[in-house]
Amino acid sequence: MTAPLIYLIAGEPSGDQLGAHLMRALKTETQGEVRFAGIGGEQMAAEGLDSLIPMGELAIMGFLEVLPATVRLMRRLKETVADIKAQAPAAVVTIDSWGFTGRVQAALRDQGVATQRIHYVAPMVWIWKAGRAKAVATRVEHLLCLWPFEPALFTPHGGQASHVGHAVIEAGLDRGDASAFRRRHGLAEDAPILLVLPGSRKGELRRLVPVFAEVVRALAPGRPDLQVVIPTLAHLRAKLEAETRDWPVPVCVVGGEEKADAFAAARAALAASGTISLELALAGVPHLVAYKVNPASAFLFRRVLLPGRRFVNMINILLDRLVVPELLQEACTAKRLEKTLQGLMDDETVRAQQRAGLKEAVALLHGGDDKPSVIAARQILAKI
Repeated sequence: MTAPLIYLIAGEPSGDQLGAHLMRALKTETQGEVRFAGIGGEQMAAEGLDSLIPMGELAIMGFLEVLPATVRLMRRLKETVADIKAQAPAAVVTIDSWGFTGRVQAALRDQGVATQRIHYVAPMVWIWKAGRAKAVATRVEHLLCLWPFEPALFTPHGGQASHVGHAVIEAGLDRGDASAFRRRHGLAEDAPILLVLPGSRKGELRRLVPVFAEVVRALAPGRPDLQVVIPTLAHLRAKLEAETRDWPVPVCVVGGEEKADAFAAARAALAASGTISLELALAGVPHLVAYKVNPASAFLFRRVLLPGRRFVNMINILLDRLVVPELLQEACTAKRLEKTLQGLMDDETVRAQQRAGLKEAVALLHGGDDKPSVIAARQILAKI
């Protein structure tokens, strides 16, 4: 009997990480009797996926940022659907990146493609517009949700939805070795380490790296022993090394395999808003989040899609209070970032309060007695 083929599609690094965990769990649950095809990044490739196209082509954020890439994305959409038809998988599992993956699922539904349509990481309709829940639920046959309150939003509209938990808890980011990291890189045990995490999308790097550079320059005079560490993806390492060469403090750019140890050694972090905040929470690293998009995109987000929303950071949303400072758009200035970081690095009361909030949020990431990826894998296998 031929091993079932599962077609996976991830559109950005966080989805690539989820996909890699899921692939490992599927291989374990089937004793290796499973095949994969689809789109993914470095981590999914390490698990055996030969990506149809470079995943980075799908990682675009912001309305106006998407417009120039529309023709290319539509071409990739048609190419992906055609490949799914040719491969005839038992299931298509799309992972996050609903702007692209939702269109893939809709095309499969509309064209009557015979496969199980499953989506992992339900779109956050409770942040955007609750009315979108029906549109999401009707495109797929099963939703694998990260948060316990999400299934009830989708099941009234048909299909199935289940809570599996957040796979960030499987990354081992709470088990890093700070001393080992410092030894490997020749860093003094008492030297303060600032994590700088500007994201991975082209737009994020273009907008955030210059601002983050100004922050480091502002911090440097009062912190002569400050060390900056930038964990990043392999294909971005050379670029970030070049862009930080003239920073006034030592900068160590490391690969993802060192992320847990780097987090353990860190005093605080300056991060692009996104899933990275949950990873930092797991490691208990005090941090702030910053973000910038095209001004017109920001206007649309605030006035059309997110009117009245208090927070964008997942930790703040989950706890319904400000735990992680959000410095977004016009607030994303070197002066404001530097002032906030000073407190996160030096004020023990501020640090303790945030760490308590981070711990509270992490408790909400679990989906059951097993790892989230195992729960998700079992749900998928039950469908095929």
